[in-house]
Amino acid sequence: MKTSWYREPWAWLVFILPFTAVVAGITTYIIANTDADTLVVGDYYKTGKAINLQVAKVKQAQKLGMRFALKFSNNELVIKPTGIEKVFPLLNVSFFHPTLAEKDFYLALTPDGNGYFRQVFDKTITGKWKITLTPFDNNSTDSWKIQETIYLPQSDFIDIIPDPTKAQ
Repeated sequence: MKTSWYREPWAWLVFILPFTAVVAGITTYIIANTDADTLVVGDYYKTGKAINLQVAKVKQAQKLGMRFALKFSNNELVIKPTGIEKVFPLLNVSFFHPTLAEKDFYLALTPDGNGYFRQVFDKTITGKWKITLTPFDNNSTDSWKIQETIYLPQSDFIDIIPDPTKAQ
């Protein structure tokens, strides 16, 4: 007694395995080509020199005793100097989102009467951010830089201190 091939379970097993491999391959190809990856840096030597310069700026901030405290609540950012007794005419503050470059933004803040730097935002800013503080004259020989990863909102002041291991 002969049965038709489509009534045989082993025939379906033989057909389904290659078919699923083809579907998985097509799906992988579509996923890989919808969102292009960012390009790898071509000049590694120049990039390495730039990283060393950033580390030198963070070490300069350590040497100068630069420290800040940051708080973000009720859509208001407050940064107060807690390190050396120095008056800053302008503070550059850059916010970098860890995954979405279009969310990055930059602030140039001037101090109020207490020496605090304040900014009020129209919308709520939440999540993980990499923050960079630099002086107004960032190209001078004694320029400094502080980088820290923070989570917003922050109802209490958090310390922003220079750490060369976080320099990039």
